[in-house]
Amino acid sequence: MADYNIEKLKFLVIDDDQNMRRLVSTILISLGVKDVSTARSVDAGYTMLQKFEADIVICDLRMEPQDGIEFTDMIRNSDDSPNCYVPIIMLTGHAEKTVVELARDAGVHEFLAKPVSAKKLFQKIKSIIENPRVFVRTPEYFGPDRRRRQDPDFKGPERRKPHS
Repeated sequence: MADYNIEKLKFLVIDDDQNMRRLVSTILISLGVKDVSTARSVDAGYTMLQKFEADIVICDLRMEPQDGIEFTDMIRNSDDSPNCYVPIIMLTGHAEKTVVELARDAGVHEFLAKPVSAKKLFQKIKSIIENPRVFVRTPEYFGPDRRRRQDPDFKGPERRKPHS
């Protein structure tokens, strides 16, 4: 399955469920990753990123008292953010379109619906590697470019210019 050697990448897994943290960590280790850290809350994950230079963060959406959307907002927009550009994979059992759009609009790179498998997780990691996205800053948004494809029929004011 592994097209890439991802053993040198550092991952931070943030989830309030110990079993899910263990599962995701085990999957990453089975994919060859050597450096996986975990945190059980948004605050703990944010603090850990101050010292642990993760290459990719995998964060659960539904946590208490803060959730994955709030974590993403802190990473992307806080003045003391340890790395506002770190790729974030949002993990959740709630994959409704509105939830996916909420995560995308917060600045998440990839969205992974549960149940988690090694194959699905590796596909998300591979997507981050193969499709690096430029970051966009507007008054309302900072994060990876949310546009994934050109829509030739779109006629609105935000239409992208054709590439020359």
